[in-house]
Amino acid sequence: MEDFEQTVMELLINAGEARSASMSAIQAARGRRWDEAGEMMDEARQASRRAHAIQTRLIGLDEGAGKVPVNLIMVHAQDHLMTAMLCQDLAEEFILLRRELADLAAR
Repeated sequence: MEDFEQTVMELLINAGEARSASMSAIQAARGRRWDEAGEMMDEARQASRRAHAIQTRLIGLDEGAGKVPVNLIMVHAQDHLMTAMLCQDLAEEFILLRRELADLAAR
């Protein structure tokens, strides 16, 4: 059980890192720091991949048979992952939009 709790915490931490890096990328883009925004999005993608790998491992352990306990911390971790993935997708779009606007303003 302790390994399971640690695994769920790793999922939560990686999802949080993905969301945080995505938000930092948006802030960098607001300041037209494009290289920094790109680096932060790379960090977000890496953290998201780690979180998704953990989620995939948990799904494999469950085998669709309810073998993995679903408790509040598991639901919380899954919610964080879903939110982080959405934030990452939106951050990519926001950065592109800000870049386009900056290019238009420079003309």
